[in-house]
Amino acid sequence: MTPVVLITGASRGIGAATALLAARSGWAVAVNFASQAGKAQAVVDQIKAHGGQAVALQADVSQQEEIQRLFADIDREFAAIGPLRGLVNNAGIVDQVARVDELSFARVERMMRLNVVSPFMCCKEAVLRMSTRHGGKGGSIVNLSSAASRLGGAAQYVDYAASKGAIDSLTLGLAKEVAAEGVRVNGVRPGMIDTEIHASGGLPNRVRDLAPQMPMGRAGTAQEVAHAIVWFLNDASSYCTGSILDVAGAR
Repeated sequence: MTPVVLITGASRGIGAATALLAARSGWAVAVNFASQAGKAQAVVDQIKAHGGQAVALQADVSQQEEIQRLFADIDREFAAIGPLRGLVNNAGIVDQVARVDELSFARVERMMRLNVVSPFMCCKEAVLRMSTRHGGKGGSIVNLSSAASRLGGAAQYVDYAASKGAIDSLTLGLAKEVAAEGVRVNGVRPGMIDTEIHASGGLPNRVRDLAPQMPMGRAGTAQEVAHAIVWFLNDASSYCTGSILDVAGAR
């Protein structure tokens, strides 16, 4: 049987890079996407071209019923392949640059729904399948945080930074909660990474503009973050739980 990993928001960026690397490491991959079906299928096709196993599964993980449907789809699609043994909570959003005194209720609610509530509920579904308390055989959860959780995001994304601070707390608390049940929970905090997320936040040139100010003189890549995530997924990190690894180039 092949272990199965769900990667949310895996059609592009860090999620896509993680899906490709996880497949090369022996995982069967559930490639979740919300709307970009073509990009998700391209990731699946790349995995299959190298002999791996993957399925693209649509679900808006900001919605409770779609999370439940997503996990039910995984149970069905991978029934003959293997059990769910991994979860990467990668899906997330930023928004336009704004001060706290400019934020709307709707913006903050949307941010917290996808960046905080979704990982909580995905963790719940994963634990129900992985934990020995529920008849599972163990597994590994990796939560994507951000260096913003310790930098604060002042005058730009305080709401985003706060959402990632919540992910740090989720990682630490859940790790202790399920440590004796065969489930490890760790986090990865990327710094300035060259992905499309900056454009979605209204700053398409952010990496180019800020890279010279980075301690290493450059931004990181999605592949560099993916290596940290997959290390936590695999048994090489078997005594790591409740750990949060910065992949931020000393930022």
